[in-house]
Amino acid sequence: MDRLKRQGTITGTGFFPDRIRGALNYRSQLLGEIHEEAELEHWLLAFRQKPGKLVFTNGCFDILHSGHVDYLQKARLLGDALMVGLNNDASVRKLKGNSRPIVEENSRASVLAALRVVDAVILFGEETPARLIEKVLPDVLVKGGDYRAEEIVGYQTVTRNGGNVKVLPFLEGHSTSSIIEKIKEQG
Repeated sequence: MDRLKRQGTITGTGFFPDRIRGALNYRSQLLGEIHEEAELEHWLLAFRQKPGKLVFTNGCFDILHSGHVDYLQKARLLGDALMVGLNNDASVRKLKGNSRPIVEENSRASVLAALRVVDAVILFGEETPARLIEKVLPDVLVKGGDYRAEEIVGYQTVTRNGGNVKVLPFLEGHSTSSIIEKIKEQG
């Protein structure tokens, strides 16, 4: 880690936690930043010192596919920075069952952070991002699917603080579950 700092690979508000280092060895390969919740306030303070809208979304993002990428691109267009709350492995198991996730949290975080449209990734362990949304207080909260905005976790928190909540449609025919089923069928 010290060698990377001396080489200038880790700079500014960027942070590369030890538990993420195994997934990618060089921070400079990532476009976005991966954060521990403990340093979230520092990132938010740095972001809020300049004008701009912060967009927040969350999910498991297990086996990242073109539907995820399309969704994240559309979410990013709603503001100046996109933060992704990523369910950690334990919370994915609670939501999806013991056979998930397929891809472990460090790898999922690294892949998301490498996308040009993602500015920050933060892992969380609860089944919902309610507590994280209260800390972040995004300008725009985005969720994919066929929800009504009022049904989305964090709706009241965001709108009460002057933010907006948007629902983006999923790209038809693209889901992690369908990919898993196709793999099972092909043996």
